[in-house]
Amino acid sequence: MNKPGPKFARPLADLVGPTLVAAFKRHGFASAEIVTHWEDIVGPEVATHAEPIRITWPRRTNAADDESEPPEPATLVLRCEGPAAIEIQHQTSIIIERVNRFLGWHAIGDVKLRQAPLRRRDKPRPPPAPDTAEVRRIADSMTGIADESLRAALGRLGAAVKRRPGG
Repeated sequence: MNKPGPKFARPLADLVGPTLVAAFKRHGFASAEIVTHWEDIVGPEVATHAEPIRITWPRRTNAADDESEPPEPATLVLRCEGPAAIEIQHQTSIIIERVNRFLGWHAIGDVKLRQAPLRRRDKPRPPPAPDTAEVRRIADSMTGIADESLRAALGRLGAAVKRRPGG
């Protein structure tokens, strides 16, 4: 009789990761980092008005299957808002250079634009500052610490930890 395996909670990333990799590959992305780190790659000015949709790789012929030749560069397809499309078009060489630098090789050779509304992702809001009275109370309770700035920093940390659910 087969015994069931150990029962333990698996991280969500272990379950979702393979599904996301398959979805990104269908759109030509070798990895999800181009999409997830888009703002870091191209900068906030470009990322505000454009986002990657897919990468279109050229078909390889049998003659081009030779490993000694580097593959032909791909085309990066970007979704951009209508009014900003002309500005993004003027910055395509910068976008190509930044994406290739991120990837570490000459992977992108061209950029195509598709005008459509961007999918806005809400930025997570930073947590509110801890209560100053609580910070002062915690800092004052640490009498064994002589350094005032260290005591104040530990007071802020203690108040932030106490404020969290389950803290």
